[in-house]
Amino acid sequence: MPDHVHLLIRPFLKTETEFWSIGSILHSIKSYSAKQIPKVMKHIGKVWQDGRYDKLMRDEKEFEQAWEYIRQNPVKAGLSKTPEDYPFFWEIF
Repeated sequence: MPDHVHLLIRPFLKTETEFWSIGSILHSIKSYSAKQIPKVMKHIGKVWQDGRYDKLMRDEKEFEQAWEYIRQNPVKAGLSKTPEDYPFFWEIF
């Protein structure tokens, strides 16, 4: 999406009993990408807004619904005919 990003994250274990926090994961993503985006896009100015909106997926059904919403977002916005045709759509499992 040209003006926002959707991420569906399953945090990894940091230790045997502790997961990485959403805050630390997003901080890493925002920090790295804020340095890289201006190099590629000649972007001047702030890349990310402060803050975030996050939602806990309580079960597999909610996860799948969120995943489908994210997949269809560029199609609904008229940016591609299918989710797979959108050049900035990628998934890692």
